[in-house]
Amino acid sequence: MIRIGIIGLGYWGPNLVRCFSDLDDCKVTAVCDQNYDHLLQIKDRYPSVYPLESFDALLDRDLVDAVVIATPTASHFDLTRRALERDLHVFVEKPLAESTEQCRELVRLAGERNRCLFVGHVFLHASPVIKLRELIASDELGKINYISSRRLNLGPVRSDVNALYDLAPHDISMMLYLLDQSPTSVTCCGFDRLHPGIHDVCNLTLNFPDKRMGMVHVSWLDPRKERVLTVVGDKKMAVYDDLEQEKIKVFDKGIDRPSSATGDFAEFQIAYRYGGSYSPFIQEQEPLKAECGEFLRCIAEGDLPRTDGTNGLQVVQVLEAAQVSLHSGGHPVCLQTLQPLPPPTVTA
Repeated sequence: MIRIGIIGLGYWGPNLVRCFSDLDDCKVTAVCDQNYDHLLQIKDRYPSVYPLESFDALLDRDLVDAVVIATPTASHFDLTRRALERDLHVFVEKPLAESTEQCRELVRLAGERNRCLFVGHVFLHASPVIKLRELIASDELGKINYISSRRLNLGPVRSDVNALYDLAPHDISMMLYLLDQSPTSVTCCGFDRLHPGIHDVCNLTLNFPDKRMGMVHVSWLDPRKERVLTVVGDKKMAVYDDLEQEKIKVFDKGIDRPSSATGDFAEFQIAYRYGGSYSPFIQEQEPLKAECGEFLRCIAEGDLPRTDGTNGLQVVQVLEAAQVSLHSGGHPVCLQTLQPLPPPTVTA
């Protein structure tokens, strides 16, 4: 029986307490939060848990085998590092840390201690995203040209991180998972209307090898809630709408170019293909509960998680590069150097 401690009982922490409490082979033995009212609310619903206001007190007592960190992003590195140093397995909500340097240190430490470092990229455990990856792997969509996503809503507004760090990790993690590669460069622009220096709206472009592209639009100033990801292949296209009953629709639509350069002009006209559409069967399950179960399985079996520390590092690399681009006026940033790329030279 794996003993679980939940750190942070704000917006997301109670959901984690619920999911882990519903799973076999584990027991939520302790919860930790600086807000005493949050502790009382959880204690009222789960009388057997041990409430603590101090993370140090949790570490000093033999109460847990693993911790789940659902605190503000700025605290992720310190809390995760201290837990790993006490030989605890760690599930940390996205993003793993604020910088690639911090992420590398956590990956190194988890390897040295032989502990499971698991990052909460919950959509990589969602059945529709797994189905999308299957469609891509089977070549049903053909060669992927680009992926675009919209993650919009009116709030909740954050004061500790911008919309890029708050919302974009979901879409970045999905794009890296679906394309199975990291981008070579990124560009990002946005604006800060509510709090100077904290961008409320961001547009991010990821440039992948083979001329493939990802586009991410995130905002907490939009009148409508949207959670849509579109995958455009040269054979078919697929749309994942997380708010719809049928999560995925595959469209037999596309543009066909002439196959040769011979003949008269009429033969060179682009042909538009308007086929039918269908929704593939998906065995639905709650993504968060599936994610929690996968964390437990990886601990028990010693397996490397799909969303391990390296996966978390890759997402933060993109975020860090996007942040550099955002503060340099939207100039492209190479992921290897994290420096804005020079403008292209114009030759006669």
